[in-house]
Amino acid sequence: MSMPDSEQMVSRRQVEEAYDRLAGALQPRIDTEDCILVGVMVGGMIPLVNIAARLTGDFQIDYCHATRYAGELHGGAPRWIQRPRLSLAGRTVVLVDDIFDEGHTLVFIRDDCLAAGAGTVLSAVLVRKVHDRAVAGFSPDFTGLSVEDRYLFGCGMDYRERWRHLPEIYGVLNAESETS
Repeated sequence: MSMPDSEQMVSRRQVEEAYDRLAGALQPRIDTEDCILVGVMVGGMIPLVNIAARLTGDFQIDYCHATRYAGELHGGAPRWIQRPRLSLAGRTVVLVDDIFDEGHTLVFIRDDCLAAGAGTVLSAVLVRKVHDRAVAGFSPDFTGLSVEDRYLFGCGMDYRERWRHLPEIYGVLNAESETS
């Protein structure tokens, strides 16, 4: 599949600076709390690795996989593919994801982590889309970048399950139905 007709929205340098900001914001928690970084797969894999590599001190890394998309362009109800494996009891859990669009998946995962006994659940996202469709009363605790409401890919975000590996962020052009 060829890369979709798109334009670069965020440069590699801007992405790297966002990872630096996110790690800087999380470091005080790592220094003082029993933290576990939980990457939200598949998109959160790239931000998780980039943020974790910038942190120092003692913390654990785990992953979970919940999806609303399953390769589709529009999301449905969140569902589990894999819950976190490590014990969350009494710990500070930092959910790391690629993008905050509406927040349904992060709310679903947060609530499950709290039910599993997490002491605190925070969320860190590389990108937040600028719009007014977010779940009422919820926003990420840490945001690296804010980007206009377009169909985005790169840095963990995919276009039809491809192009996640790109170090820049692109927005699809002429995609009336592709806004997620």
